Amino acid sequence: MSLVDQSPEAFISQLRSLGQHRAYLIHDPHSGQIQRSHPGLGELADFLVAGNRDYQQHEGVFLAIGPRTGALFGAFVHRTNRGQGQGGLRHWPYANMAAFLRDGLRLAMGMTRKNALAGLWWGGGKGLIARAPGEGFRDPAYRVQLYSEYAAFVTSLRGCYITAEDAGTGPDDMAVVHQGTRFATCIPPQIGGSGNPSPATARGVVCAMEGALDHLGLGTLAGKTIAMQGTGNVGAAMIGELLQRGVAGIVASELSAERRAQLLRQFAGAPLTMVAAEPGDDSVLATPCDILAPNALGGILNPDTIPRIKARIVCGAANNQLLDDERDARALAGRGIVYVPDYLCNRMGIVNCANEQYGQVPHDPAIERHFGRDWDNSVYVITRRALELATAQGITTAAAANKLADELALQPHPIWGHRTRAIIDGLIADEWHRQG
Repeated sequence: MSLVDQSPEAFISQLRSLGQHRAYLIHDPHSGQIQRSHPGLGELADFLVAGNRDYQQHEGVFLAIGPRTGALFGAFVHRTNRGQGQGGLRHWPYANMAAFLRDGLRLAMGMTRKNALAGLWWGGGKGLIARAPGEGFRDPAYRVQLYSEYAAFVTSLRGCYITAEDAGTGPDDMAVVHQGTRFATCIPPQIGGSGNPSPATARGVVCAMEGALDHLGLGTLAGKTIAMQGTGNVGAAMIGELLQRGVAGIVASELSAERRAQLLRQFAGAPLTMVAAEPGDDSVLATPCDILAPNALGGILNPDTIPRIKARIVCGAANNQLLDDERDARALAGRGIVYVPDYLCNRMGIVNCANEQYGQVPHDPAIERHFGRDWDNSVYVITRRALELATAQGITTAAAANKLADELALQPHPIWGHRTRAIIDGLIADEWHRQG
């Protein structure tokens, strides 16, 4: 069986059989080839370059095995001209190494674009932990061990990747990570972190909705109808933001009966309809509305769901909403649906915590400017710019946002230039894969 078809557990066994507990795949900017830490990893290198749409000459993919947990760790670094690769740590089950690699590559590239469009001096990175089968991952003692090991892994990378919170990783986990590495953000408030970013994320998405409406000449959110998939922390905060702006109605789907009841109590008397949903139920996407907000699953905009959408605008908080960036963006445009790319509008999670090392200011202007209409990199302004570029050049909104982001991503950090490349070169020279 090919390495990419193996489960993470089988790959771990294979790596150990090679006498390795660390591995890397590094793009060589001079030769254009992928340097690998061991000849036996050739199948992984081939997978990256052989028509893999998620690979764009990522600067580095680093893999390691947890010394005691035996878990597979990953750190993916995309483009770091603007600064160190930064992005959250996802703790998730993966059927095989192909799924593990694709997720890390795509998410890291998304963080490059998100950070660039947000005007942050960070590059793109992403961390992954392959969740072990069974329920053992819920055990508090195991999680402390797991995240302690991941922190040591991050420290070993010398700052080319800065980790943060993401799906499957919570505030308690990040507190453990912070104990083991300085290369972490999104740490809990009780140890000096920035706290829950969900309200800021929701507000940013709503600003993007306003930008899309203005682009189309459709006025404000007042009187509009919204359909929403998912009412977690971000979705619930989004409901509050939308009601403040006078929307005519919100239809929101939610898996949890307890959550549905809680939100109906919280927004009693508001024009809010909560719809029960089962896992895999995407029927809310077909709700007639002005704006559809996917706030739950990645890949939810695909050949099955796009023909059923009855919205003029799609703008939500979920990551990686398009199953296939090019094909599905064209399908939305072909139906006259304006799609606001997720990494353009859901930036505020990383904005909220990206620079927490500089201290906290009440009503921080460095945060608040993202919600305004004057700063060149605000959510509203960037949304308008991307949509106008798409119209002017006859390209999809995803292509337009990518074009803007990729141009910004090439700007060098004003102080440190492309320092991360030097860090990666140092890891190779010092045979990082043989240490630890």
